[in-house]
Amino acid sequence: MAKKAADQKTADKKGGGDKKVKEEAKGKGGLKPATAINVRHILCEKQSRALEALAQLDSGEAFDKVAQTYSEDKAKAGGSLGWMSRGSMVGPFQDAAFALTPSTVNKPLLSPLVKTTYGYHIIMVEGRR
Repeated sequence: MAKKAADQKTADKKGGGDKKVKEEAKGKGGLKPATAINVRHILCEKQSRALEALAQLDSGEAFDKVAQTYSEDKAKAGGSLGWMSRGSMVGPFQDAAFALTPSTVNKPLLSPLVKTTYGYHIIMVEGRR
């Protein structure tokens, strides 16, 4: 009986995630698998600063302008990291980035805040290949 309950919990966890992925794929027309993405990000050491940047983006500011003001890394010039291949990024960042639909700096489709060992990231993708 305990094994059956454990199997059900595992199935629930897997099913919930799969359902969410399927719903997102339907809504986005389904993303094709990619091996590389053209990615931009805003990196902030503190969550409060990242939330300020997110608020600026939500109010309609262009991603590259917000990145110049708020990002605390070498990609400060508009947040561009260029083309990155799968496996070259830290886990949570990579997972969030490859799940995004490409967009433009003026109308970015953003990730939620992504926490890594480097800090808090706001991610957008400009292209996939």
